[in-house]
Amino acid sequence: MQDTSKQYDAVINTCRSLFINKMSDYGSAWRILRLPSLTDQIFIKAQRIRSLQQNDVRKVDEGEVSEFIGIINYSIMALIQLEKGVVEQPDLTTEEATILYDEKVAITKQLMEDKNHDYGEAWRDMRVSSLTDLILQKLLRVKQIEDNAGKTIVSEGIDANYQDMINYAIFAMIHLKG
Repeated sequence: MQDTSKQYDAVINTCRSLFINKMSDYGSAWRILRLPSLTDQIFIKAQRIRSLQQNDVRKVDEGEVSEFIGIINYSIMALIQLEKGVVEQPDLTTEEATILYDEKVAITKQLMEDKNHDYGEAWRDMRVSSLTDLILQKLLRVKQIEDNAGKTIVSEGIDANYQDMINYAIFAMIHLKG
């Protein structure tokens, strides 16, 4: 479990660094995105990963890792949007956004540690392609929940699905770097 925690942190540090650099370039323009728009951005990334995994020919020189980073960062943005709501104009400084980012990561990492305890790190025996499929499944669930105006009868809410997508993407990156 200790290795997982360190590996998790290393992946997050890469993602966080890119998030901060993009905040420096673009500000918090992403704050105007509604949840379905963020979900669709994540969906595009996951679909591209699946396509890369299935096709022999690549026309764009970017691999799976950059797309998994996108899934992680867009999912964290979505968690922030769930908490703060959508705005008409960018309203967060880089420092404020980074604090929110770190808060969402801490909660999501704790969820991972709790599930890892219960599941015995079963993800380590999974294929990256299976993790991709699970992310796509979670996205379809989120889209259905969004279409139901955020209401569920017995299922987890949107936030839990975003957290699972973050954790699956981190697991995939750990596999890819391993």
